Amino acid sequence: MTLEIPQGARHILETLLRGGYEAYLVGGCVRDLLRGVPPHDWDICTSARPEETEDCLAGRRMIETGLRHGTVAVLEEGTVCEVTTYRAEGPYSDGRRPDYVRFVSSLEKDLARRDFTMNAMAVDLEGNLRDPFGGMADIRGGLIRCVGEPGRRFREDGLRLMRALRFSAELGYEIEEQTAAAIHENRAMLECVAAERINGELNRLLVGQNVGEVLRRYPDVFCQFWPQLEPLVSLEQNSPWHCWGGWEHTIRGVEAASDHVVLRLAMLLHDIGKPGSRSTDENGVDHFYGHAAAGAQLAGQMLRMLKFDSKTRERVVALVERHDVQIPCQDRAILRWLNRLGEEAFFQLLEVKRADSMGQAPELAGERLAKLEKMRTRAEELIAQGRCFSLKNLAVNGRDVIAAGVAPGPEVGRALNGLLEQVLSGQAPNEREALLKLL
Repeated sequence: MTLEIPQGARHILETLLRGGYEAYLVGGCVRDLLRGVPPHDWDICTSARPEETEDCLAGRRMIETGLRHGTVAVLEEGTVCEVTTYRAEGPYSDGRRPDYVRFVSSLEKDLARRDFTMNAMAVDLEGNLRDPFGGMADIRGGLIRCVGEPGRRFREDGLRLMRALRFSAELGYEIEEQTAAAIHENRAMLECVAAERINGELNRLLVGQNVGEVLRRYPDVFCQFWPQLEPLVSLEQNSPWHCWGGWEHTIRGVEAASDHVVLRLAMLLHDIGKPGSRSTDENGVDHFYGHAAAGAQLAGQMLRMLKFDSKTRERVVALVERHDVQIPCQDRAILRWLNRLGEEAFFQLLEVKRADSMGQAPELAGERLAKLEKMRTRAEELIAQGRCFSLKNLAVNGRDVIAAGVAPGPEVGRALNGLLEQVLSGQAPNEREALLKLL
């Protein structure tokens, strides 16, 4: 088997072998190489003990990233490799990390501690594959399967539940039946996992190609760390606009959105305020007045729970709050919304509204989709024409305002914003002479 291994990793393997030790590429990089995908990380396992690894690789830049657990990071020819001694693990008292590790002499014992079969393979420099748990067959079959007894694997480390779902979303693989059952049964193990770690897996999961099926099959897992989702999962929507319940509508919106984490998060949370805003009229039709504002508040709380950064949180909350706002397809309205949101957020809002419409009754959504496409095209034309919608493309600037007699300070900004308002409202052209005359 011929594999594309970077020179840095190849040299580390060769050096360990010359020192009389066993050495293999292992884990995710092997999985990706066998799938024909360039690996992001390079991991090597070896029979050398940590101090022997350091002696053998002396002269190279090394970082003792986890020496207690047998891991040394080595930089070689621009490639960072984590080199780890063969090890077995003790019990996981905290449901997250082993209480201790012990070094072993057998590659198979090291592979036996790993999470999924596709990550429990090793390959040597000659391309010889060591695959004691059938990882290659599972890759060919598109299956995610635990090494050994699934419940034990998830009880050892609760993050593995999210990793399984993330791999399924990213790779489009099915989760094997017993592994899937163990995920449902052990979902409470997520309570042992730090919010930041769930955040990292969730971000990658949401932009995966198979995200919709993961959301459909494992809503209970998402409700474990975001219990605010539970009312949405069971929400019925008796409305002409909706032929699906709240959760299926949400999933279809997520699937329809571009694979950008802000957009996928906004679609996952855009209707989170609906259950608490539901009312039913005398004809049995449901209404959800005020759900966007309520949803924005809930979304902010949920994103804080998982430690999302403020930029992502603020943008998602803004999109949730405005996802059902009505924007007339007119130049003046488009320019005002470009001014209010900025270019990036404006086009993200149009994308959220498009994805929302894709999750509604198809026979009614067509007109909305056509209007949104027309609005997007017109906004791009207005920007290309240089039409004014912000201070940066106003025909006058702060120096002009000061030269006209306004004292430096806050009044300059107020004067500029006043002129911009007149341009946006159509009361004045965005022309230097006309604006100077107004000053």
